[in-house]
Amino acid sequence: MAEPYLNISSEAYQSLSMAERYLLDYIYHNIDIIPSLSIVKLSEMANVSTATIVRTMKKIGHEGFTSFKQELKNNLADAAQFEIVSQVDQEIKQAILKNETEVINTIKMLNSGTIEDAIQKIRSAKKLYIFARGFSEMIASEMAIKFQLLEKNCEMHNDPNIIRLISKRLHDHEVALFVSLNGKTEELVEACTNLKMRNISTITITASFDSPLSKLSEMLFVGYKSSNSYFPEYEVRSRLPLQVISRILLDAYAIRTSKTK
Repeated sequence: MAEPYLNISSEAYQSLSMAERYLLDYIYHNIDIIPSLSIVKLSEMANVSTATIVRTMKKIGHEGFTSFKQELKNNLADAAQFEIVSQVDQEIKQAILKNETEVINTIKMLNSGTIEDAIQKIRSAKKLYIFARGFSEMIASEMAIKFQLLEKNCEMHNDPNIIRLISKRLHDHEVALFVSLNGKTEELVEACTNLKMRNISTITITASFDSPLSKLSEMLFVGYKSSNSYFPEYEVRSRLPLQVISRILLDAYAIRTSKTK
């Protein structure tokens, strides 16, 4: 029978395989080091797969290994050794909160009137061109595919030379949409400059009000970008605000399109 120290019911224990019972026995006899172990390290030390650990945790009523350690902390008289669990839990919550803040603030910054104007502008255009570089290309590519699924004549381009070239060839009845986190990408700014000089409509999705692209664009959607980054040494900040804006714009476009069919 499993030790009551681990707070496992008889029914749960009976449902375990031999490997899973061995794992619990290993945890029990090494309880002092469990707080400092990751699921991968426990897998190596106990010589069981991470799948076995996850399966065992679920069978005894936990979502995973970390939630199991949190439960141990709550049940033990000496919880000081589990402070690392609390620290990790708090750090994860901060990461969740960061993303929640970006989503909520981005939605608050959107204006329904501007969304409606952009939709009508895109719908009336004979062709939509979407330009993006770097990690923003993934968002732009998804947007292009969805516009095409909604039967919109649409192209997406990420090559800097092609972007520059096409920006000089757009016609009055066409629209360009830029996706750029910081609004400073050289070839995008140059393309938007070319379009503005020829009075071609432009729409920009960005996370920077004060950027060259924002100042040049005819219609602007700005998302909230957190000042914190978990990749400070690289320009790989979250594109979540841009994803939120693109999703709302696409959903609104789909609604308007379906109502006029």
